[in-house]
Amino acid sequence: MSDVTFIEADDFSRKYMEAVGDDEPVSFWYLALIRLRRDKLTIAAMAILLLITAMSLGADLISEHILQVDPNRTDLFATFEGASAEHWLGTDALGRDQLSRLLYGGRVSMAIAFTGSAIALTLGLSIGMLAAFFGGKVDDFVMWFINTATSIPTIFLLLIVVALFEPSAFWLTLILGFLTWFNIARLVRGEVFSVREREYVEAAKALGSSEITIMVRHILPNIIPIMLVVAAIDIGGLILTESALSFLGLGVQPPTATWGNMLTKAQQFIIRPDGRHLVVAPGVMITITVLSLYIIGDGLRDALDPRLR
Repeated sequence: MSDVTFIEADDFSRKYMEAVGDDEPVSFWYLALIRLRRDKLTIAAMAILLLITAMSLGADLISEHILQVDPNRTDLFATFEGASAEHWLGTDALGRDQLSRLLYGGRVSMAIAFTGSAIALTLGLSIGMLAAFFGGKVDDFVMWFINTATSIPTIFLLLIVVALFEPSAFWLTLILGFLTWFNIARLVRGEVFSVREREYVEAAKALGSSEITIMVRHILPNIIPIMLVVAAIDIGGLILTESALSFLGLGVQPPTATWGNMLTKAQQFIIRPDGRHLVVAPGVMITITVLSLYIIGDGLRDALDPRLR
């Protein structure tokens, strides 16, 4: 099957196709990029997410060369300070710089979310494709396992598993990845059931293509768009999950900073007038990051699904 299409998605795309003529093939991905570039809200969300990611990855350089502070250095004579030239977002209950710890915490929280989402997507995509493509007993077993696992609330599974292992960043990432792939596999299974019945898949089978070739070359490219949308939403969900576990005391433990455990430690000082800023900063970062990811996911859905236009 050719990787081009002639879908008339919106006014801009129609004008482009009229200009190049009906005989000129227009790539589906090119049209998606055009729609995405015209979605200013999604572009703004991508820019914000990129900025937050870059600042979190560069936490070492920013803390050392710009803020000139050590995020783990305590100063009991400078606790609960407000914003100042030395501490841009003030200090916490131990006199540590709030902005520096926020950057380091963002790096850990986003690493957990991105890596956990990658694990979940890999498992969900692989298992969902195998179940749908081979069907029969393989599909029955996979769906029995998924239905059994999803019958137990995810938060209970997380609490049980986290209680059995030390809640370090490494273990938390693996736990989140291995416990959040069920719905992804179910979604992929449904998409593969739809794609595998199309004419070009039947033609590939008739030409003698192997099952691996059919899955990789003909089925996988057709479910990548929906996987991009799922990935953006899943990352935001894992950031919230990590924050919830940290709030319950089952996430990454101090002194390693994450947005979740910073919020947890700060909530006991919310009644103090000089401690409220400790709640605001991590809460705002979680909100902005998750909201940006959801906006990006919605924008990708609009760009990659021409039927919505």
